[in-house]
Order: sequence, then C-alpha cells, then structure tokens
Amino acid sequence: MRAIVVRKFGATPELAEMPVPEPGPGAVRVQLEAAGVNPFDQRMASGVLEGRLPHDFPMILGMDGAGTVATLGPGVDKFAIGERVVGRFLTPPVGHGSFAEYAVLPERGTLVSVPAGVPTVAAAALPTAGITAQDLVEATRIQPGQTVLIVGATGGVGSFLVQLANIAGAHVIATARSSSADRMTRLGAAETVDYTVAPVGDQIVATHPHGVDVLFDLVSSPKALADLTAVVRDGGTVYSTVFAADEDALRARAIRGGNIDSKGSALELARLIERVAAGDVVVPIAATVPLSAGPGVIGATGAQGKTVLEI
Repeated sequence: MRAIVVRKFGATPELAEMPVPEPGPGAVRVQLEAAGVNPFDQRMASGVLEGRLPHDFPMILGMDGAGTVATLGPGVDKFAIGERVVGRFLTPPVGHGSFAEYAVLPERGTLVSVPAGVPTVAAAALPTAGITAQDLVEATRIQPGQTVLIVGATGGVGSFLVQLANIAGAHVIATARSSSADRMTRLGAAETVDYTVAPVGDQIVATHPHGVDVLFDLVSSPKALADLTAVVRDGGTVYSTVFAADEDALRARAIRGGNIDSKGSALELARLIERVAAGDVVVPIAATVPLSAGPGVIGATGAQGKTVLEI
C-alpha cells in the first residue's frame, strides 16, 4: 500500500510502499479515504515522542483518518465491515498512522461511526483539532457573556474553538489578518484583532480596558504569552496548547488553566461528530490534496482551517 513515512527522526517525509497491516484480536483494519493533517505530524516526524513511546520505522505519519471498516480482527463486535468510521490513529508503537491506504486501530480506541450526512473528508479533519477545542471549552467552563480572546484563531483548532466558545455564549475576540476577518465572523467571532497592525495586547487594552476573562493561545512563545497574559483579569483563565504557559506565574495571579495536552477519546469524538451532523459545528476545510502530494504539506504553516489528504 502507499503511505507517507519517515525513515528516521528528522528525515524528510516521503511516499513509500508499505505492507498492508493485519488486525490482531480486538482490532479493525480501516480502508482510509481521507486523513487530516495536524501540526503535530511534523513534530512526531522530528521525534517529539522519542523516549516516551516506542516507535517503528519506517514510521507512517498521520493521526486523524476516516474511511470504511475493511477487516475485523478476532473478537471484534463493535463495528461491521463496510461501516464508515473516523478515528485517531496514534497508538503505541508509533508509526502506523493514517497517511496510508490502510491502518489498524483497536475497536475500543478512539474510533467511532460517521453519521449519515457527514462527508468523509469533513470527518477526517475532526479528531485532533476538534477534540482539542472541545476540551479547552469544557475545561474552562465558559459562562455566557464572558469575553474570550483566541490567539491563533484561523488554524484548525482555532476555527473549531471560535465556534464552540460562541455556542457556549462567550463574546469571542479572534486574532486574524484582515483578509480572514469575515471568515472568523461567520464562525462566531464578535470581534477580530489584526495582529499585523499592532501588538494584540495593546489593541485589547484599548478596546477592553478591564481585560478579558479567558485567553486561549494556540501559537505564542513563552515570552509572548507571558506578555499577553497581562490582558487577562485576575482570577481569569489562560490555556496554551503549545506548552508556553508559566503555570506558577499564572497561579500567582489566581489565574486558572495552564498548559493543556488533549488526549481525546471515543466518547468525546462521538459527541463532537454528532454536533457536526446536527449542523451546530462546521468543519473548516482549507484545502484537500492527494496523498501523493502529502509530503509537501506536512509542517506547512499559515493554514486557514484544516488540510485533508484524499487517499
């Protein structure tokens, strides 16, 4: 089968022929039709999980994927052959991901059915970014009327986060270039802040002198985040998805939150995809590219939503 692999940590991703995986007891083989691209794919290729989880090489990249169940391992009773499914294909040993024509996942892993009406491409874009956004909103316990600043709002996680925070009743401020302001508004942002015009913190102080209740930062360095935290009210909430938060400094101001590492689960994914099926959440697809072009988009920056590989 065709797959996108790296042959060692730090190597350039490449398209290669790999054996079709066989499902063991309690596992299913999925014939993948689409796979969502995430920033973490590049970090995995660089070895971010080295020493934390075992790896197999050549390492097939990709965490998110959707397709149909092709083969059932012994004892599987949760899924049926031909059923449309979406999952998060990150289980040890790392290296058997979704950037391939087939992948295997435990039936009790993060794997759920795709409801009728949800396109496979949309489903594939959902797991990592969507669950991360959902976890942030639920961990924060956003209250109606709270002011929420989202830094890095135009990417995959941010595009879901704008919607979910708006659904929770927040007044959402999204950072975005002026060319993306309309898209942010349509997703639910009440305001947009163009970070290319002036520092975000200065703009927020000018328009919200009493500060914001919540800061979700998806992109900033530790120093940049520390500076931005000044716009959060004492007792508010700050979350970083890139581990840039100084949690001791936050606690000194009675600020909740810190660094968050969303693991995801089948229950959370099922709840999220039902919201998509109901039309409450839009999956922000920025681009679809064939698997053969996949090596060129892994690690790319500046996406306005999700990039999906069509397999």
